[in-house]
Amino acid sequence: KETKRQVAGCKIKSDSGVWLHTPDGIGHYKALWTRDYYYFVKYAGEFIDDANLKTSIQYILNGQRKDGCIPDRVNADGKPIYSPGGDKKPLADHALDNAPFLALLACEYIRRTGDNDFFRNLEPKLRKGLDHVRRAENGLVYNHPANPQCVYGFTDIVAKTGHLLFTSLLYYQACVELDNLQKGMGGDHAVNYRARADLIHKNLSILWDDQAGMYLAADEGCRQIDIWGSAYAAEVGLATDEQQDRIADYLLAHWDEIVQRGQVRHLPGKEGWQRLFVDWHPVGSYINGAHWATPLPWVVPVVARKAPERAVQMVSDVIDDFQANGVAECINGDTRNVPNFVASITNLYAASRWLAEQD
Repeated sequence: KETKRQVAGCKIKSDSGVWLHTPDGIGHYKALWTRDYYYFVKYAGEFIDDANLKTSIQYILNGQRKDGCIPDRVNADGKPIYSPGGDKKPLADHALDNAPFLALLACEYIRRTGDNDFFRNLEPKLRKGLDHVRRAENGLVYNHPANPQCVYGFTDIVAKTGHLLFTSLLYYQACVELDNLQKGMGGDHAVNYRARADLIHKNLSILWDDQAGMYLAADEGCRQIDIWGSAYAAEVGLATDEQQDRIADYLLAHWDEIVQRGQVRHLPGKEGWQRLFVDWHPVGSYINGAHWATPLPWVVPVVARKAPERAVQMVSDVIDDFQANGVAECINGDTRNVPNFVASITNLYAASRWLAEQD
């Protein structure tokens, strides 16, 4: 009931009449964010109708730059914004995760509707967006230290550089899903998405820290263990069974350091990120060390591999926290950031449903 309420509450009407789902359930943010919207659709899609999903995808695409760059968000007045940060004070030129997120949104819509004509018209634009994302010869998304762009949006102020874990995982997932759609349609295709995905699969091991049994967020700036990303590697099928077991073991061994009321830090222990675009958040706060519900759909299944009862308790603890204190974007002790944050409840909803399906 709370998920449905928050998804309904986050809707505002754009100047052109399109209903936009904003990141918070009271419509405070006056824009459609590409990555947040994907989580709403992926994890609570039954509360978003197909027609609205289609118009929202088009609304984002209308803001695609000539060079292919996909917007980070599009404001209610139709203005596209390409980088996190303020509209007039962006943190970088663009964010690297929006092209794969939009491709994944499009795949969700096509799977739901079978609207293959829409996909055929859309695919060249999605491909141009993916082509705009800088990748190394080994296929992984690469962020140059001399001119870093924003990375995965839930770490958007963090200047991770070198080969990137989370954005590479998103890119892999987008290519796999695009390839699956194309195979279902038959015919010749302009790009081999499977080859792009296979290259990432082949080379992701350069980010594996065998001593820790976890993946690194990046291999140059912010060469740090990535809690969310390691679990997500399992979610998209790039971590082997042995690696998934080791990731689960790590999470359980460091539980008290990284989990609070069921919500999860990006980083181990009391670490903060080593390089930030802006010094907005001290260590322990917000993106730089608070605890989030966002990664639950991929953290919970990994934990359940070794400790099913701990996974159940994890979800129960978040539900208790949200019932007592309200849905928040992230928490640390008594501090709560951004009330009515929709991705927190949609992703909790998905984790709860996954557990129910295991019974």
